[in-house]
Amino acid sequence: MKADIHPEYHMIKVVMTDGTEYMTRSTWGAEGETMNLDIDSKSHPAWTGGQQNLLDRGGRVSKFKKRYEGLGV
Repeated sequence: MKADIHPEYHMIKVVMTDGTEYMTRSTWGAEGETMNLDIDSKSHPAWTGGQQNLLDRGGRVSKFKKRYEGLGV
């Protein structure tokens, strides 16, 4: 393995959007710095399910449903 090509790992504090904190090893920042998250798994719709509405722009959804209504799926 080549010497001096790998990043230095150190301990940092991560602050979640709800204020909870935890310590982890990272290559981000410097030893002891704090990373404040704007988006995390407790607040982002991709993890929480969020607002999952189906927008019917131009009648595409209703047109699809009408076309395949007889399949019984």
